[in-house]
Amino acid sequence: MSIRTIARLAALPAATAAVALSFAAPAGAHVTATPSTAAAGAYTVVTFSVGHGCEGSPTTRLEIQVPESVLSVTPSRNPFYDVEKTIEQLDEPVADAHGNEVTERTASIVYTATTPLPDGQRDAFELSFQLPDAEGETLSFPTIQTCQKGETGWVEVPADGQDPDELESPAPAFEIVAAEAGSHGDEAAAEPAADEAEATAEGSTEAAADAGDTSPALGWIGLVAGLLGLAAGGLALARTRSSS
Repeated sequence: MSIRTIARLAALPAATAAVALSFAAPAGAHVTATPSTAAAGAYTVVTFSVGHGCEGSPTTRLEIQVPESVLSVTPSRNPFYDVEKTIEQLDEPVADAHGNEVTERTASIVYTATTPLPDGQRDAFELSFQLPDAEGETLSFPTIQTCQKGETGWVEVPADGQDPDELESPAPAFEIVAAEAGSHGDEAAAEPAADEAEATAEGSTEAAADAGDTSPALGWIGLVAGLLGLAAGGLALARTRSSS
């Protein structure tokens, strides 16, 4: 077998792998949400990543739609975008985690680029919010990516039992998992501990104050007792001399 033939055979697997990667790249280039799981009822920061433009066109706007079970969202600033909250009124007031009545919610977060994001570059957008207490639920954030030419709607939500990888334009999503033991009660548990520590500190302070108040009194009592003893001794000595 000639050296040229061997080189051609060696190049064939590499070419095949390159073709496979070219088909796999679009599937992995969605708008994604990180982390992939978060604990029920916890406060979390989710990062939404944009990996490419719209068929080569730079990205100019990103609208992240918030699921109805999330009431309030705080977006992080991004130096290349203007950020805006879209607020909607609730049909009926609900209570938040602190028992306050809530009449409106964050419906979406819109990032509008002051400098378009080139197709060959990526960017990330952070949203902070409290998760609903809904273990096992998957939260989906349908996202509209607008570019200088065209737009892509990452809005597909898998049906029950459907593999999200089968979707062409899946919405960014993650799963709500069980909360860790004691995670909801840490704050409540910390308050009694703080009260106990404060009470202990107050008791120690009072004891020290009492000791400080008592020590000089004991000293004066001892001094008076010593003087009285000295006087009694002198009187006894005087009586003995008189009788002699």
